[in-house]
Amino acid sequence: MSSEYLIRSLLMLFLALFSANASNWLYLAKLSSVGSISDEETCEKLRGLIQRQVQICKRNVEVMDAVRRGAQLAIDECQFQFRNRRWNCSTLESVPVFGKVVTQGTREAAFVYAISAASVAFAVTRACSSGELDKCGCDRNVHGVSPEGFQWSGCSDNIAYGVAFSQSFVDVRERSKGQSSNRALMNLHNNEAGRKAILNHMRVECKCHGVSGSCEVKTCWKAMPPFRKVGNVIKEKFDGATEVELRKVGTTKVLVPRNSQFKPHTDEDLVYLDPSPDFCEHDPRTPGILGTAGRFCNKTSKAIDGCELMCCGRGFHTEEVEVVDRCSCKFHWCCYVKCKQCRKMVEMHTCR
Repeated sequence: MSSEYLIRSLLMLFLALFSANASNWLYLAKLSSVGSISDEETCEKLRGLIQRQVQICKRNVEVMDAVRRGAQLAIDECQFQFRNRRWNCSTLESVPVFGKVVTQGTREAAFVYAISAASVAFAVTRACSSGELDKCGCDRNVHGVSPEGFQWSGCSDNIAYGVAFSQSFVDVRERSKGQSSNRALMNLHNNEAGRKAILNHMRVECKCHGVSGSCEVKTCWKAMPPFRKVGNVIKEKFDGATEVELRKVGTTKVLVPRNSQFKPHTDEDLVYLDPSPDFCEHDPRTPGILGTAGRFCNKTSKAIDGCELMCCGRGFHTEEVEVVDRCSCKFHWCCYVKCKQCRKMVEMHTCR
């Protein structure tokens, strides 16, 4: 083995590891109990950031609280979307917060990268619209009269600023010089797909003005979709993600479907490189894979949340528990609803 080959192999391994930990900044969500990120000195102490992200933090200190909210938003949405799957986005008190699950080129990692990039774009854009940031505000490029005849007015969400900041902050590892590994390309593609889940679902919201609520004049503005909608879109892309491999086309390295019979993926689709583990058993060698023992399952479902699939054929425990629900609710004038508390016994099923 030549020394040149050995050096090249070590370099590729370093690049792969470098890009694989590109979601370490999500650890910012663990700082939610800490005060505001208010000065440059704080940037140096933030765990999970690489040096170039620290520099971005120092130049944009006022934006970093929005980035931190974005990190929490990403984790919360991941846990909601995967609540009925074997891997349910459980977090660790370490970097990376999802453990080694995101260091592998799986569909789950693809989702995490997409939802994370989208969450930063969303949170920063929301901060712009709320007047929280001096560097940006409403999108002033949306003005005048639309072809439909309504007046553009109000505060249109400045999604361009949010997307640009997400690209500079989230993509910084992969966009470092020399990043052309298959994992770096996968991460960059999925980051952009996450942001497109917002861009492609921007909506027009309007308000009518006139006597007695008539719509003599209608003013409208562009608004982001609710983040739950963004999460739903990215989860659909996860379900239909394309397995890809690195191929050289001319002088350019690109990701193409591993199965040539599959149609090429679009910029909006998620891509992955490696098959996912089954997530059935706790794997102490792979932090983040906790197994499904003790997880609740649905006895009557045939889907992934059903006891047969969730419990990986190990069987399940059944116990009766008392549940307290609101019932016999009545509306009282004016204006509140009063309910009784009803108790009932229900069966709960947990994986062995």
